[in-house]
Amino acid sequence: MEQIKLSQATLSKLSSDIKVPQYDRSAIKAGIFHFGVGNFHRAHQALIMDNLFAQGLANDYGICGVGVLEQDKKMRDALKEQDFLYTLVEKSSDGKITSRVIGSIIDYIFAPDDVNTLIERLCTSDAKIVTLTITEGGYNINPSTNEFDLTKVEDDLKNPSSPKSVFGIIVEALRRRKDRVMSGLTILSCDNLQENGKIAEKAFITYAKAVDLDLAEWIELNVKFPNSMVDRITPVTTNDERNFVSEKLKIKDSWPVVCEDFIHWVIEDKFVCGRPPFEKHSAVQLVDNVEPYELMKLRLINAGHQAIAYFGLMIDFTYVHDASLYKLIEDYLNAYMDREATKTLRSVDGFDVSNYKKKIVERFQNPNILDTLKRLAFDGSDRIFKFVIPVITDLLNIKQSIYLSTSIVASFAKHLDGVSEKGAKIEIADRAKEKLEELAKKLQKDPTAIQNEIELFGDIVTNTEFVQVFKEIYDKIGTDGCEKTLKWLINMK
Repeated sequence: MEQIKLSQATLSKLSSDIKVPQYDRSAIKAGIFHFGVGNFHRAHQALIMDNLFAQGLANDYGICGVGVLEQDKKMRDALKEQDFLYTLVEKSSDGKITSRVIGSIIDYIFAPDDVNTLIERLCTSDAKIVTLTITEGGYNINPSTNEFDLTKVEDDLKNPSSPKSVFGIIVEALRRRKDRVMSGLTILSCDNLQENGKIAEKAFITYAKAVDLDLAEWIELNVKFPNSMVDRITPVTTNDERNFVSEKLKIKDSWPVVCEDFIHWVIEDKFVCGRPPFEKHSAVQLVDNVEPYELMKLRLINAGHQAIAYFGLMIDFTYVHDASLYKLIEDYLNAYMDREATKTLRSVDGFDVSNYKKKIVERFQNPNILDTLKRLAFDGSDRIFKFVIPVITDLLNIKQSIYLSTSIVASFAKHLDGVSEKGAKIEIADRAKEKLEELAKKLQKDPTAIQNEIELFGDIVTNTEFVQVFKEIYDKIGTDGCEKTLKWLINMK
């Protein structure tokens, strides 16, 4: 069987083993505009919507992808060439592989091509929900002030009718909707942030106030910002995965997605002008309070990823599954979750946290999705601040040990030296790279210098106990190495 270039016209030619959209995609209207179309969105939200369409539901909520960054051109071109279709490959830890084609994305707009066209699309009556995966750092919240940083959107503030940023584009669309006496929109963050809806609201309202106080007041009354928790491990697409789709599935797909078989989405049921019938999907929970689910996900899974990332890189592991299968790192991860993170969680009726933690380790150890430690470490400064620092803060407040959680920060700081214990280069890929390089030099001379890094880590660095514990662990990694430090942390009473 020859390779088949993926398109709407060629779906019927694909192998019968591959599930393809059977619904009429031409009947689907774009009701959701998603900013930040990457692998995670395509493995998570887009899959869930595809399942709903397959049930004959939610036809008014097709997805129009939106790109605002220069690198988004690649996604634009990949999707347009394939009628916005792509292959999704789910791999379970027992080796089972399921392949399907997703059809829920029906359009894609690259904002720099014509931002006015995008804004006008957001002003149609079809547009009901804006969803976001713009990364944890994409909300421009300054760690030292906890406020939205207006200096990062200065160009938009000078010319708000021709914006370039996510905030400028959406607020300008809301301004036009207000002027045309239309309803507001629901802005739904799908990023890994505690109270991501409230953070999104702060960002958009702060920007709007800088543009027009009346508009900001209208947004506060007419726009909803639900909190949500998203969960699915989705690595970067590699050439190996492209080759699998090409050679095994015989599909010519320039950007397939590979992910684990686990998926979960918890959404605060707070929408302005309707929503898809999410309750019809088994992976989605609609709740009044997302916080308990957020804390479990962020402090166990996301912080857990940070726990294994830097020690793993320094011990010369490449893949997440190899690092988490290493007994010392596995025991360390479990110790962090059991002895510290769990103490900061909120209870959920009927939810078995012990089983959840066991499942997390199994997911991390899935050898089939080939997730990399490099991906987990990308923009680590943001991830440490968002996922780990809150755990330490809560533990200090309840007067509990902070050694395991602080060791994650210390391992992050030590990996900034850029070299593994065997002398291999560790690449630091972080939007704060220059600051981190300066920090690494300071810490090599005096680990207590972290107390001056409020801009990176927030107020926690002013806490004497944190600084002392950080110094102790940082020094121990430097003198005894990662493995002895891990044993010491695991055996600590």
